[in-house]
Amino acid sequence: MVTASAQARPEQPHAEKHLLLRMTGISKSFGAIRALKQVDFDLRAGEVHVLAGENGAGKSTLIKILGGVHEPEEGQIHLRGQRVRFHSPREAAAQGVAIIHQELSLVPAMSVADNIFLGHERSARGWLRYAEQQRQALEALGRLGLDVDVRQTVGTFPIATQQLIEIIKALALEAEIIVMDEPTSALREPEVERLFDVIGELKQRGCGIIYITHKLEEVYRIADRITVLRDGDRIVTARVAELPAAALIRSMVGRDLPESARDAAVPPPSGRQVRLAAQDFSVQAARRGLRPLVDRVSFEVRAGEILGLAGLAGSGNSDLLSALFGVHRGRVVGRVWIDGRAYRPSSPRAAIRRGFALVTNDRQRTGLVLGMNIAANMTLASVARVSPAGWLNFAHEMQLAERVAGDLDLRAASLTQPVATLSGGNQQKVVLGKWLNAQPRVLLLDEPTRGVDVGAKQEIYQLMNRWSRAGHAIVLITSELPELLMMSDRIIVMHRGKVVAGFDRAEATQERILHAAMGGAVASSE
Repeated sequence: MVTASAQARPEQPHAEKHLLLRMTGISKSFGAIRALKQVDFDLRAGEVHVLAGENGAGKSTLIKILGGVHEPEEGQIHLRGQRVRFHSPREAAAQGVAIIHQELSLVPAMSVADNIFLGHERSARGWLRYAEQQRQALEALGRLGLDVDVRQTVGTFPIATQQLIEIIKALALEAEIIVMDEPTSALREPEVERLFDVIGELKQRGCGIIYITHKLEEVYRIADRITVLRDGDRIVTARVAELPAAALIRSMVGRDLPESARDAAVPPPSGRQVRLAAQDFSVQAARRGLRPLVDRVSFEVRAGEILGLAGLAGSGNSDLLSALFGVHRGRVVGRVWIDGRAYRPSSPRAAIRRGFALVTNDRQRTGLVLGMNIAANMTLASVARVSPAGWLNFAHEMQLAERVAGDLDLRAASLTQPVATLSGGNQQKVVLGKWLNAQPRVLLLDEPTRGVDVGAKQEIYQLMNRWSRAGHAIVLITSELPELLMMSDRIIVMHRGKVVAGFDRAEATQERILHAAMGGAVASSE
């Protein structure tokens, strides 16, 4: 566990810094739920102020009030000493407030350049200046080292690239106050490093940054101050050096958490039945002439084993999981077996019938149906169980959803509320609950803890342990290398569609995995 004493940097006295923002006595309710209760928060020029707390603590509500999405029922906002009240995001942006939301707000059918300048287009005399907009978009992309065609539509890029474009979109506003809500949730290590360099530049320019993250190593690397919210209350505000990791976690969750996540009681998988195996498995690109997304990959996972699948953006690891789940029908070659029986990935429906579950890395687009309620989402993968003879049994659906919601400690006013109204972490619990009800044998987990707090992460780890003890096979992708090392029994590394290295639990290190993921030669145990 990262500690403040190990990571915190010397700080300048905050009294010397100009106060950009002060929010006092902010309260907000949604029906019977009290999201914020008399919360105070401030931000100074040239600082990173981390806003911490569990999912549902009120963080997103507070920044949405600052960004003009919601209006507070009580309280005041002062910007550079002047009282303000924003009625829309456009009004907040006009006053120098830019927000990078956790869930992407890009328009997939529009180009990169058009997305970056959406709402503040470069124009003259009513005519859009395409050339200037594309030139400025290229310059903005260069700040994060992103080399893409700005004329290409955003929806054609992987989620990590879209996350970088979302960040660049906010930076292009040249705002003085920048809110970053889980900006690294879909980024790999090199991209995170580039973002932190940009944050350093913004601090030097006198910008104030409100940073929300559930990654403790990020908190102690970039924060100057930390404010913790819990159940809508402000628990503490302190300089980072005054709030070590253990105290921070206690403030967030109200209890101590275990040091280890992988259950020592889970028996070693060696000698157990091979649950999933693949040989020379490939996924062809959608267009001819391009290299395969997955290139002749072979591996096996035993019952009760967690196999870590490492790789940078574009490595093919996410494509491998989606292909096994039947998403890339017609472009797959190679052989796959489940419990010794041949399996041909033809469709997600067929995959579910054979015992597969897939937690995707984008819950809002591919994990949930946002217009449906919580209970309906939780039974999406097990419709046959709640629809005997083709008729939906609402009572049975609610019974299954209630049981799983209790197991996952889901925080919701009612299981009949739209899943879109939940916080990101609770939405992720609904995704996991969907697969709990499906009773799978092979779980393909692509960023299962993305955007969830430390308490919810522990709950997901314990769920993975429970699946292991029951004999399920798990393939895990996570951009958090400490999490990958902690939870995996073995790790294989992919680069440009190929498996380039493999490590047992005892020999895997962050350095060796990163070296292999970037194409370096590594002695492999595979």
